[in-house]
Amino acid sequence: MTELVPQAKVIGLLVNPKLPITERIKEEVLKAAAGTARRIEIVEASSESEIDTAFDKLARGNAEALVVGNDAFFYNQRDHIAALAARHALPATYELRGFVDVGGLMSYAASLPEAYHQAATYGRRILAGAKPTDLPVEQPIKFELVINLKTAQALGLTVPQSLLARADEVIE
Repeated sequence: MTELVPQAKVIGLLVNPKLPITERIKEEVLKAAAGTARRIEIVEASSESEIDTAFDKLARGNAEALVVGNDAFFYNQRDHIAALAARHALPATYELRGFVDVGGLMSYAASLPEAYHQAATYGRRILAGAKPTDLPVEQPIKFELVINLKTAQALGLTVPQSLLARADEVIE
């Protein structure tokens, strides 16, 4: 996001306060922003009306970009969230490409097909007799960057060639 909107001084972070990992996410994002010229505006939502309120708060706080936390509730609300980001002219990045498919700007996340392949490999090993407790915990190894150029143009953004070159998919 900082490469796409380098002038952004206030970056919003939308998280669901009901998730157990939310506090850790907030800590990590604040730590990553420490020592930079950027301020993180954290907003929380766990209902549709709270999403609307969160976007209003981001607008009042002069947010210039947004990172949407990974959450099943947010994914179910992806059309609404992407529409609000567009209405507020707020460049946003998401953890799942489904947001980009419905008009979100960009996503960077573990490849779901690769994750399914890893899960199938585990299943095959278990069916062959391996004990689940003996199998190693594996992290995702393939990540995908997806950029929606139509959304970038609607926001008046020029996507740097260096970012386009790294994209796994560009929606035009």
